[in-house]
Parts: sequence; structure tokens; C-alpha cells
Amino acid sequence: MLTIGFIGNGKSTNRYHLPFVQQRENIKVKTIYQRNPNRESWDRIPGVNYISDLGELLNDKEIQLIVICTGMDSHYEYAKLVLEHNKHCLVEKPFMETSEQAKEIFAMAREKELIVQPYQNRRFDSDFLTVQKVIEEGKLGDLLEVEMHFDYYRPEIPESAHSFDRVESFLYAHGTHTIDQVISYFGKPDDIHYDVRQLLGQGRMNDYFDLDLYYGNLKVSVKSSYFRIKERPSFVVYGKKGSFVKKTKDRQEEHLKLFYMPNNKDFGVDTIEHYGVLTYMDEEGIHEEKVTSVNGDYGRVYDDLYEAIINGKEKTITDEQTLLQMEILETGIKNLG
Repeated sequence: MLTIGFIGNGKSTNRYHLPFVQQRENIKVKTIYQRNPNRESWDRIPGVNYISDLGELLNDKEIQLIVICTGMDSHYEYAKLVLEHNKHCLVEKPFMETSEQAKEIFAMAREKELIVQPYQNRRFDSDFLTVQKVIEEGKLGDLLEVEMHFDYYRPEIPESAHSFDRVESFLYAHGTHTIDQVISYFGKPDDIHYDVRQLLGQGRMNDYFDLDLYYGNLKVSVKSSYFRIKERPSFVVYGKKGSFVKKTKDRQEEHLKLFYMPNNKDFGVDTIEHYGVLTYMDEEGIHEEKVTSVNGDYGRVYDDLYEAIINGKEKTITDEQTLLQMEILETGIKNLG
């Protein structure tokens, strides 16, 4: 049994973590520390200890892993505290404010022989897993180009921000999803081209980014905007022999927002209308077919952590991948202000 506690009792903990942890019989949530008990807005879970004394959580010898679900500006200090109390640590993303902070935290964990990593749950998005399946089946031939889009139409967000804050930038907040996907599957790129903008003008919020990552002859493009009234396809993949288009995103977040939880068998599951379309050529001609989506599961982050902490296996989300991602984010945002 892996016994865990949480720092934070808001949307992140209750929407994106607890529904998946509660599905796992080998993980027990013992304690949740809430910084503002007077502002509690989520239903309490029976059997879980809710506290407002952080020391009680940090000094509990039964708890092996502490999950940090707070704003990014507190991740560094909380992660240091957790490691100082000899606990493993899972941190919501973005992991830290800077790569230097991340290096310090990773070094501290190595010294104490502890595990610390970000919650890169988007590695287990259905659309991303389905793209991997299609690539590995080989019908596309040699890969030439991958386009990844994560679009919104939320103009009120950048329009309400009248100064630039890198922590609140679109690249930091959302690039942390897609860039990690690229790194986790394709590795370290040979080169990167950055197009990171403030569509409302200098001194305003970063609300657009378009990054091209190059791997030999392959180009992987990561594009996001707050001003796309009609979303671009989630993934478009081109190879020498074919293409694959997955229009819709993973549905786990959609269902979580509706309080339709993972205990439902069809939670996050695509129906035929959401399936991507594979078009390819072989010796018999051109074919077009729908591809059954691979089911996503954000809880697989916890499965990997269980194996690393309890059974001593290597981490799936490595320090090197996290640092590379953070360095890409820092480079992309450095000329804005």
C-alpha cells in the first residue's frame, strides 16, 4: 500500500487527482492539508483526515508521498519542505518557476534517495496515445510532420490581463502539456524555432505560441492560441505513405468538469464520432479508415509512481525530460515583457 497526502484542497486536488487515486486499491489517501479551511468548497471524502496544520502532514511517518496541488509560485518552497521531511513528492505542473529551482530540487531528492517529479498526466491523453498507436503500426511510412494543437476561444482571459507575468503566460500554463508530450515520445530535438506572441500588444499577456521542434527530417509543431473560435484538429500526422487526423481532444477533462467520474465505464472514452481518420497508400491503392481510440487514464501517473516507490522501478517521467521542458519554456518566454 502506498499512503499519500495532499497539500492543497482546491480544483486540482479534487478534479484531477483524487478521482483517479480513489480508483486504485493499492493507494490510500490519508490526509489533505488545506491552507484556507474557511474557503472549503469541495465535498469531503469519508475516511480522509482534513487538517490545517502542515506540520501534522509533514511529520506523519505513515505518509510516503505528498502531492503538491497549489499555485506554481509555492511549488519550490513546498517541494523543499516535503523532501526535507524525507517524503517522496509529486508536484502539479508547471513544475517550478525556473529550471534552476528544478535542478536544486532534483539534486536534493537524489541526495536523499527520494522521488520527485511533475504531474505530467497529459502523457496519458487518449488522442496522444492513439497517435502513438498509429505511428507504430507503420502504415504512415517514414514520419515527415506532426502538428499538435491545443486551442481555446477565451479572449476574456488575455483581455483581462494588463501586464506581462511569465508564470501566468500561455506558454508556461499550456505548453507544459504539449511540449512534455513531444519530449516523452520523440526525445530531445536537434533544433527549435520559437514564435511566442502577445497578440494584444507588448506588455500584455502571452496568449499565443507556435513552436517547431526538429528531429532530422521530422518537424513537430506545437501550436496554441486563446483566440481560436474554431479549434484546429488536436493532431495531424503526415508520413511518406499517409496521414492521420484526430480532430477531438481527450475527453477526460470534459467529463471531469461535468462531475462524470472514472468509476463510470465510459469515462473519457471516445465514441465513433470522435475517432481519428487514417488515410494511407499501399500496393492495393489508397485506403481511408477510422481508428478506434486508445483509452486515456490520468491515473497512470500514480501507477508509475507506485512502481517506482514500492517496487524500485525507474521513473517514467525523468528529471532530464522535465529540465529540458523547463528550458524550452524559459527560452520561449525570455524576450517577452
